[in-house]
Amino acid sequence: MLIPPAAWFTGFIPDLPTPFDAADAIDLKAFAALCERQVAAGVPAIVVCETAGEAPTLSPAEQELVIRTAVDVARGRVRVIAGAVSNATSHAIELARRAEAAGADAVMSVVPAYNKPMQEGMLAHFRAIAAAIGLPVILHDNPARTLRPLADETLLRLAESRQFVGLRDGGGDITRPMRLSHSLPASFRFLSGGDVTAFAFIADGGDGAISEVANIAPDLCRTIFSHLRQGRLQSARYLHKRLIPLIACLSREDPAALKYALNVLGLMSAATRLPIVPLDAAAQRGVVRAFAAIADEELIDGVGA
Repeated sequence: MLIPPAAWFTGFIPDLPTPFDAADAIDLKAFAALCERQVAAGVPAIVVCETAGEAPTLSPAEQELVIRTAVDVARGRVRVIAGAVSNATSHAIELARRAEAAGADAVMSVVPAYNKPMQEGMLAHFRAIAAAIGLPVILHDNPARTLRPLADETLLRLAESRQFVGLRDGGGDITRPMRLSHSLPASFRFLSGGDVTAFAFIADGGDGAISEVANIAPDLCRTIFSHLRQGRLQSARYLHKRLIPLIACLSREDPAALKYALNVLGLMSAATRLPIVPLDAAAQRGVVRAFAAIADEELIDGVGA
């Protein structure tokens, strides 16, 4: 039975990094292990080939390989959301078609960066991608990287098609879910674009977050979300405070800090692709100190030893 996106595009969904080996090739074994770890943690979905995955540095063939690996590991136990990241509509369509062929459950499509399209251009861009595939499309609004935001009016026009099932909102406006939810289909989902705004976004009516810190502490993130949904704000806030130092580290040097943190945990190499470079020593020490604030014995066992 087909499970609608409204059922699984919710909670803390990890934005997975792409591991590289010493030869700068994708480490599929490490990537598969990251996927399996999230499946075991009970996440509803995973995001691949997007922000944390260094998507602009991956070839179309590499992206398809990563998506196929995620799909093979997931085996229907979690949903796979594949990035189709490009500021060229034709290239974004190619990536979306490859994602569909590789078995992804949905694609995530971001507002084009650098060329700064007007709202009508964004509308045409996203509609062209949706028309080329049969998958649900999740919009990604990230003004810090694209310079132009996806306007509310454009979002409402796109959501007239049920193929557009949700928004990854990286604009930092925590009032957006409450402001727009009454004008959108009940099944449309709003997720925070990252960890910095996740707590406030969910507390103010959002449905979850696309998260980097969930790569590191998925169980803790799931507990925070559960508390928020149950109205237990004090308990949720107490747990969230333990994540704040780590969230700060990750947001400053994204995704190098995430890769280093997972390397400290023995899960993957810290290698990145240019123009991203590995963390310097001071930033590395900051990540290790941030682990202590989580105070999770299983997580930090051996960290800094």
